[in-house]
Amino acid sequence: MSETLQPDVCVVGAGSAGLVVAAGAAQLGLDVVLIERALMGGDCLNFGCVPSKALIAAAKAAQAQRSGAAFGIAAVEPQVDFAKVMNHVIGVIAAIAPNDSVERFEKLGVRVLKEEARFAGRNELQAGPHRIRSRRIVLATGSRPTLPPIPGLAAARHFTNETIFANRVLPGHLIVIGGGPIGLEMAQAFRRLGSKVTVLEAQSFLSKDDPELAAVVVQRLKDEGGELRDKVKIARLEGTSVILEGGERLEGSHLLVAAGRAPNVEGLGLEKAGVAFTRHGITVDGSLRTSNKGVWAIGDCNGLYAFTHMAGYEASLFVRGALFRAPAKLDAAIVPWATYTDPELAQVGLSENAARQKHGDAIKVLRWKFTDNDRAQTERTTDGMVKAITDRHGRILGAAIVGPNAGELIQPWCLAISKRLKISALASFVPPYPTLGEASKRAAGSYYSETLFGPRTRKLVRFLVRLPF
Repeated sequence: MSETLQPDVCVVGAGSAGLVVAAGAAQLGLDVVLIERALMGGDCLNFGCVPSKALIAAAKAAQAQRSGAAFGIAAVEPQVDFAKVMNHVIGVIAAIAPNDSVERFEKLGVRVLKEEARFAGRNELQAGPHRIRSRRIVLATGSRPTLPPIPGLAAARHFTNETIFANRVLPGHLIVIGGGPIGLEMAQAFRRLGSKVTVLEAQSFLSKDDPELAAVVVQRLKDEGGELRDKVKIARLEGTSVILEGGERLEGSHLLVAAGRAPNVEGLGLEKAGVAFTRHGITVDGSLRTSNKGVWAIGDCNGLYAFTHMAGYEASLFVRGALFRAPAKLDAAIVPWATYTDPELAQVGLSENAARQKHGDAIKVLRWKFTDNDRAQTERTTDGMVKAITDRHGRILGAAIVGPNAGELIQPWCLAISKRLKISALASFVPPYPTLGEASKRAAGSYYSETLFGPRTRKLVRFLVRLPF
């Protein structure tokens, strides 16, 4: 039976972005309708961040058994029960799922519709038998993995991130197509769990990251026995076999395609609502409004940054701007990203290359290696460094870390950039000893080394020590 709803806010998509908006608006006392055609929690909970990090944790436990010799503990080859590993992954998803469930959101007062939504007018949606009219419609429809145009791929048996976590059989030889964060995270995890792994990348590995730091990650994966090949062209696929340009044939038992994502914009009837979009995503302004002023697009569907934390940030901007009518403009410069390989790789702000393009040679590059960090030495985790970029006045332009727990260690740099702090703020704080966080302080402090220990300062100090008390 047809029903017309007129909520204050209608949200399409119950992934990270949509859930934050729905929960926030409902807790502010507004009438909220949330529409989801598939799984609550979206990609992050079901196919992305949560299962991948659970698998990585299992792989890290396996690798620890191989890595005891440096500590005087006999190294052993772990006995991996892959079905139980996947039970662990499923269990982690199940433990987190109640936070994103229909039941939780209905308790918050949200009307949840398990339907597919499509625009019926500028501010009107049809979802199953329900007609929804709202002055504020938020599109949070996410993204999906894409398949590169490789002959034979569509017909080949292959995994994407949406299907690999349902697999219960450890691959004998996993061929990964794509050398970005997802491809390398999964390659290292499966290698550590016992698979032979080959990664094929048409461009450069981790091409969006600082190449100096990305090289550390690539070398570690090679040291662990992974075969990583960049700048290769795949001619075609035959089943799970990959034929490279030139005729070389790679025989795999399983394929994982991790070669990019596409925003979910099809089937929404965006034209009927006057919402502009391209294949790269729904077009938005700095406040995340679309060409239809009553419609916002947040999260992966706008094609800006496909990160869960970016989705949450954009959702908070909608709440601030559309509900509180406060200034709310997207600042992409403050948003970090991380790759959860071992060592981890994290970055915020401008890379060295981007900073040089924008500021020329008027920048300063600061580095502090983990070989010079006492805590890293105690834990035998000395690969990597902290790298920061400043302008000539000490303003922090960007920072990147490759090393243990880089996703945690980047956070003070995120705060510094978001609050427009200078390098002196990170050079002057006092971290506990011994911690990995000291490396950030040391890197920041190196900004002053030339001035502090230069000839003029040394001459001044020699003069001052001669003065009477």
